[in-house]
Amino acid sequence: MKRRYFQIIELMKKNPAITQRDIAGTLKISLAYVNQILFSMEQDGFLKTNGLPAIGKRVLTIKAHTEYDSCKVDNAIIMAAGFGSRFIPLTYATPKGLLEVFGERMIERQIKQLQEAGITDITVVVGYLKDTFEYLIDKYNVKLVYNPDFETKNNLSTLYHVRDKLKNTYILSSDNWLRKNMYHAHEYDSWYSAVKVNEKTKEWVLQLGLHDKIMKVKVGGWNAWVMYGPVYFSRAFSDAIRPMIEEAYHRDDTDEWYWEDVLSRHLNTLTMFANKQPANQVYEFESLEELRQFDTSYMISTQNKWMELISRVFGKPEMQIRNLRPLRLGMTNKSFIFELNNNKYIFRIPGTGTEVLINRKQEYAVYKAIEPLGISDKIVYFDQTTGVKITQFEENMRVVDPHNPDDLDACMWIARKLHTSGITVRHRFNFRERIDFYERQAEAKHGILFYDYTEVREKMNALLDLLDTLEKPEALTHIDLICDNFIISDGDVKLIDWEYAAMCDPLADLAMFSIYSYFSEAQINDLMHRYFRRDPGPEEKLRVFIYVALAGFLWALWTCYKQALGESFGEYGLKMYRYAKDYYKKIMQMTGFTDERTQESNDEQSET
Repeated sequence: MKRRYFQIIELMKKNPAITQRDIAGTLKISLAYVNQILFSMEQDGFLKTNGLPAIGKRVLTIKAHTEYDSCKVDNAIIMAAGFGSRFIPLTYATPKGLLEVFGERMIERQIKQLQEAGITDITVVVGYLKDTFEYLIDKYNVKLVYNPDFETKNNLSTLYHVRDKLKNTYILSSDNWLRKNMYHAHEYDSWYSAVKVNEKTKEWVLQLGLHDKIMKVKVGGWNAWVMYGPVYFSRAFSDAIRPMIEEAYHRDDTDEWYWEDVLSRHLNTLTMFANKQPANQVYEFESLEELRQFDTSYMISTQNKWMELISRVFGKPEMQIRNLRPLRLGMTNKSFIFELNNNKYIFRIPGTGTEVLINRKQEYAVYKAIEPLGISDKIVYFDQTTGVKITQFEENMRVVDPHNPDDLDACMWIARKLHTSGITVRHRFNFRERIDFYERQAEAKHGILFYDYTEVREKMNALLDLLDTLEKPEALTHIDLICDNFIISDGDVKLIDWEYAAMCDPLADLAMFSIYSYFSEAQINDLMHRYFRRDPGPEEKLRVFIYVALAGFLWALWTCYKQALGESFGEYGLKMYRYAKDYYKKIMQMTGFTDERTQESNDEQSET
């Protein structure tokens, strides 16, 4: 069935008495061309004339109804798995698709528009803050599908997990806003909504052919039609792209792919058209600033507690807080940058479970104690109850590279300055106590999953006993002395995030730096040499290796607890656990030490 046939059938189904002149006016084509199409439709069996040819009335045939019905839209898929990083801090608590525009949640507006067009089979693919979408099941009778890859893969994975639902299907993004309803009960062919951009753009630019067929897609351009808004897959298109999505998903190099990457690479076999939209019809808000310009209520208040806090701290209206962007999603906290009064600041939000793990009053005490050293970030605001912190942002900042010798020397210089400062605080970091504490927290959440945990725990107990026999100095120690907590700005080195800092053996810091950087034994030896500025003594090396094993075990327990709370850290926990086991063996080789409990356990296994 040809496109013009589809359009005329649709008009005749809506108004059987429609005239050729009305058809011409609606489709914006000449009356002569309409008569030519009608004649062709009759020849192809889509129309028949009731009565005499000269005065009879053309009506749709069964073939016309059948082929039109094959274009009925089956369902819609709404992609809502992503984080929406350019809308922080709003999206820390609310997924972008659930943000309101003119008092209406963006995803709800689209669901209602779909339902108004008769599309009731709607699937929402969720990931980040998935539970916040659950209410949609009851309110709109939608279905939810979870994308387990939402943290590690782009939206190609979203379509992969609903590939079995691809038919005559609308594909929507939850954070789009459409002024007018552009959905229909029937669609002729596959299309991608497109808008005209008259200036330079970083969007996906379309090169169009006859009838606006998409011939080529590239990222970025000037004065062009770009991909913008919802998409429609015909059944034939879905059947064609499904195996392509499957093949791409299983490749090793496609974690960052959008599903559009698959489309752009197969336009020689996939047919899709641009559905050109007028200006001010489709919106994809790229930042809070864009949303503020569209819905001015966001100028006054975002209804977000972190934005309200910034406003109170600085005594400025929210609308002056600008250029928000995530700094990083850390292993412990979430941080973002904002601008106010022509200055930049970092806002830290403590992560899940940190209220159990970290004493914020102790952290604040460390910050106050180290102020004279000038080696840390400058605090603007610190809440000793919640741990929320605002600090000044260092311009031209970069994180230390643990494989850069100059960076390593700079880090060790800061570490020595801290350790030899003579500054003390009232709290201590004790590995035995902390391991016991993290173990209790993980066990309470049923989070310990290592099958040989009991055996490894016995080995760590042996190392703790060995450590107790050694002479150790005590100094203010960072404990979380890792490469990501060192920042270099215009040659100046700072050490940030003092959450775990306490009095301890300073050599624990070398172990922490080493295991987070996944250092080999040779690299750990090199780090010790840079710290001491000489070869380490046998007992110094032994202590560092003991701390490598104990710290690896400690952070493996930490990840068990955090993962039980729903946070994922990939292979980090496994690598930490491996440090515990491998460096226990090295210490045994260095010392010839055999723990009686471990030996008895080995003897029992041998007898068995």
